[in-house]
Amino acid sequence: MNTKKKIVIVDDDIDIINVVEAILTAKGYEVLSASDKKQGIELLKKERPDLAILDVMMTTHFEGFELAKEIIDDPELKDMPVIIQTSIDVLTTTKPSVQAMAREFRKDPAYSDLRVILVKDMVTGNAGVDYLNENDESIWFPVNAFVRKPVSANVLIPEIEKQLADKNEL
Repeated sequence: MNTKKKIVIVDDDIDIINVVEAILTAKGYEVLSASDKKQGIELLKKERPDLAILDVMMTTHFEGFELAKEIIDDPELKDMPVIIQTSIDVLTTTKPSVQAMAREFRKDPAYSDLRVILVKDMVTGNAGVDYLNENDESIWFPVNAFVRKPVSANVLIPEIEKQLADKNEL
């Protein structure tokens, strides 16, 4: 029986895919990739991986967020951990309700112009995204983690191991 954990990467940058794939394959993971939201959702539904790593900006500025929201809203995929790869700064808080914190940031004049607010609670690890879509509507969804680009194996591997361990405890 194959006990390899399967990870899907969705990113439009082949260099990023190659680097992440090399890191993960060396650690014994099976890695599959897609280069946009449409390919990504098809691959996720077909392969049912243990975890997904998503880029944010692909064909559109928010394509990775849209894909993450589709995963969360899909009854068959919603329990799969999602890690967002991004170069956007993550705002940290010590409030467990990261959605409430994102709404507070959204009202703050220092942050209200941001199209994207990424929030993570340093205590619980709860994380989420609040972004303004093309109609300036605020869209919120939770994610499991953020990993900073350029990707570092020293950050990515422990985060993947943590997410897979948390998933196994359910």
